[in-house]
Amino acid sequence: VQLQASGGGLVQAGGSLRLSCTASGSIFRVMGWYRQAPGKQRELVADIDSSGETNYSDSVKGRFTISRDNAENTVSLQMNSLKPEDTAVYYCRVTRIVTEQTYWGQGTQVTVSS
Repeated sequence: VQLQASGGGLVQAGGSLRLSCTASGSIFRVMGWYRQAPGKQRELVADIDSSGETNYSDSVKGRFTISRDNAENTVSLQMNSLKPEDTAVYYCRVTRIVTEQTYWGQGTQVTVSS
């Protein structure tokens, strides 16, 4: 299984960014994004299962939208109204169908300036 994440960068507060992650090598039941800020634990941002059911952290509800393309095995995270507290390294995570094995992508930095 290989994961390739893209997106991220530096943006001013109130701006938008889009993250994408393409997975290969299997079929995935759940695809999602986690983040880890300096000195903090890694936390779920949002995930989406193969039926399209989504799950969001309370801190991003109404601002972030997760979507996936099952044919392309891609999960995307549209981040709007970004806040400085959204600054973190964002990681893509996927859960393989049947075996439930999880895989992490390389992190991508998101920095929101005030």
